[in-house]
Amino acid sequence: MKEKITVNIAGSAYTLVTTDDPAHVEQVAAQVDQMMTSVIQQTRVSALDAAVLTAINAVDSAVREQQTSQTLREQMKDNLEENRKLRQELADARRELTRLKKNARNAGGNGSESR
Repeated sequence: MKEKITVNIAGSAYTLVTTDDPAHVEQVAAQVDQMMTSVIQQTRVSALDAAVLTAINAVDSAVREQQTSQTLREQMKDNLEENRKLRQELADARRELTRLKKNARNAGGNGSESR
């Protein structure tokens, strides 16, 4: 269901139409307002220039987060593969241990009979 939400960003009111949770939209708008206000105070540029700089900063952050997420996914994939290999090695070692124990019992049994 679409809702109209009015938010204030850099001193201007904007009415947004959204299907998202209003609290989420307000949180996003508050962050944009904070970013734009910071840009305006630090650089003394117009609202339009501040909006462009804010957009550049926001997209830069999003791209960096995507790159970080991709790196983490790749690391997780590598770790899962390493885990799979280690599990296989453990299973192989257990089979070998069982085989060696069986051989030792058989050899020990044969040695007792020959005495």
